[in-house]
Amino acid sequence: MLRTVFSLSRTARSRLFSSSTRSNALPIPYAELNAKLELVRSILQRPLTLTEKILYSHLYNPDACLSRGSRVRGETYLQLKPQRVAMQDASAQLQFISSNLDRVAVPTSIHCDHLIQAVEGAEQDLAKSIVSNKEVFDFLESAAKKYGIEFWGPDSHTPNAGGLGLLAIGVGGADAVDALTGTPWELQAPRVLGIKLSGHLSGWATPKDVILHIASQLTVKGGTGYVIEYFGPGVESLSCTGAATICNNGAEVGATTSIFPYTNAMERYLKATRRTSLAKEAAEAAANGQLTADNDAEYDKVLEINLSNLEPYLNGPFTPDLGTPLSKFAHTVLENSWTPEISACLIGSCTNSSYEDMTSVEHLAQQARAAGLKAKVPFLVTPGSEQIRATMERDGLIQSLESATPTLICYSGPCIGQWDRGESKGSRASTCSASIADRIYLRNDGNVKTLNFLASPTTVTQLTGIRLVPPTGQELPSAGFSLGREDLYPVPFPEPQPDIQVVIDPSSQRLEPLEPFESHFGPTSGNDRGFELPALKVLLRVGGKCTTDTISAAGPWLRYKGHLTNISENTLITAINDELGEMNITVDHDAQSGEPSRDTIPAVAKRFKSRNVPWALVVGENYGEGSAREHAALQPRFYGCKLIVSQSFARIHETNLKKQGVLPVTFANKDDYKRIGAGDILETIAKIALQVTKQNGERFTVPVLHTLSKDQISWLRAGSALNAIRQS
Repeated sequence: MLRTVFSLSRTARSRLFSSSTRSNALPIPYAELNAKLELVRSILQRPLTLTEKILYSHLYNPDACLSRGSRVRGETYLQLKPQRVAMQDASAQLQFISSNLDRVAVPTSIHCDHLIQAVEGAEQDLAKSIVSNKEVFDFLESAAKKYGIEFWGPDSHTPNAGGLGLLAIGVGGADAVDALTGTPWELQAPRVLGIKLSGHLSGWATPKDVILHIASQLTVKGGTGYVIEYFGPGVESLSCTGAATICNNGAEVGATTSIFPYTNAMERYLKATRRTSLAKEAAEAAANGQLTADNDAEYDKVLEINLSNLEPYLNGPFTPDLGTPLSKFAHTVLENSWTPEISACLIGSCTNSSYEDMTSVEHLAQQARAAGLKAKVPFLVTPGSEQIRATMERDGLIQSLESATPTLICYSGPCIGQWDRGESKGSRASTCSASIADRIYLRNDGNVKTLNFLASPTTVTQLTGIRLVPPTGQELPSAGFSLGREDLYPVPFPEPQPDIQVVIDPSSQRLEPLEPFESHFGPTSGNDRGFELPALKVLLRVGGKCTTDTISAAGPWLRYKGHLTNISENTLITAINDELGEMNITVDHDAQSGEPSRDTIPAVAKRFKSRNVPWALVVGENYGEGSAREHAALQPRFYGCKLIVSQSFARIHETNLKKQGVLPVTFANKDDYKRIGAGDILETIAKIALQVTKQNGERFTVPVLHTLSKDQISWLRAGSALNAIRQS
């Protein structure tokens, strides 16, 4: 997954929880950004939200994108210049290599800890991962050296950075290549959802409960097309890392990203992580009004939350927007006949591993020891960075936790299905309570029957059987942060080493070069319909929730993220066929001798590809929600998908499809979803509709909508955005 960062405080997520004694931060060009912001003000002539200040001051050409009195938000496509790119796997590097450039155009980093499977403990798991994933790590490191990219161990979960005043937006690898090559990055100007916070948290309530409550109000698609911007007197009561946790989980409501204004807590955090010069620059910019919304700024929507009235929440199972207050949870479990016995509790990872979180949990462990209590279920703790792990160890937190609970210290494997529980997948139903993951279907252990609930670290610790008084945690370590293993930190802003060879073994099952996708149009395409797509056969109609996990499963499949042929074998294997009511089954109406007419979804997709039969998918609401997993777009395209018709799309996935040359359209009338099924033929009609030919010969037209900009149409015509970049 790739993330693009627009920053006025210039601190990527990787630095939010990790910093070293070396200077990892460039001076922030506040004067330059402010000058462009003044130009924006002269054009729009109205108060601005913080989101607008950051985005519009990163425009390549404000005069071309903005006009006086224009709506902008939700309508205008912005041509933006990101300041940083953070990457988490091989997909962007493989695409960037084909651009034939010798260096990246902006500061860039690679983060690679999602390949570590949680089994025995941090040190043992890391050692095994280094051996089993050597060729992937070697590829990532060599690509980093060759093109001048920082190579990091910590996770890079982008939206966290909103807790430090950055506008950090999750994208796919092809989007990141825009920034890596110095090409303007295009984004439809998001609307802004203002959340006004008042009061202060108390008792068992934590920052995690703020976003769990918000998710239960907005649902998984309520934030689609919006940046969530926090404001109000309650903002100053939150720690920097608490705000980061809130921002991180904004992705679960479909938000473009989330952001907090600059606060005193952010200044304290910057100083505690050896970035005093950045804190000084940010304080000066804040005093000038650059890092907060204007007083009279208008939001598209406003939600108000009194933190003083908030209680702990548990969200789940199977969807992060099904929120239940802790006081009603026992009744809800009985009402829904959920498995009442908790089988495991997990805390930490990129979202909930701050020093404040960990000291709160350790305070509960102290109380448990004093009362003679022990946890009744396995307890996994995942520090989000080497800095947090080392500081916990130095301050005795790990030892304290281990003395009170059967604790396994691990890296971030459980948050993405990389936890080996030693059970057969799908063998039994169990209840798993976690603060560790953001998305919960097939997460953590990869078991479809696991009832996984999201909660704060302190609520999760309660559920191990330790129920005492509300804990208190330290916002920051009094002795400062320990760096831990300095060999895990990269050289900041390295120079490219052009003589480095990026080698991919031709026999590798983990890595393969990405071959350009062919255009759908032109004399070599076999398409005689001009600039209309060729006639497309429907592979299946997907029913119910279809996340990026559904389209491209995580867990053990992550080992193939650099090998498109192999990872495509998991395409839609947990999708439900809406016509048949079965998982991973579709019908091949043209099955040939010796081929079963009913087969797995990837098996039939591969047959279509071998027959040169282009195809389409029909899908439901919020298709592609969840992580920004680019393979969920790459894999269908690899097998020959050219069109996806939905009731609605998740933002990142819709863009990823466009980037890979797949046309995403939505039904103008959502009821038309049920009129199309497997084996039907779809033909696009200009401006814009689909002509449907049913298996029985019946024909009708269905109106559809698209969100393609002029540039995005050029991607479709070229076969992909990367093809268009190469051609230009």
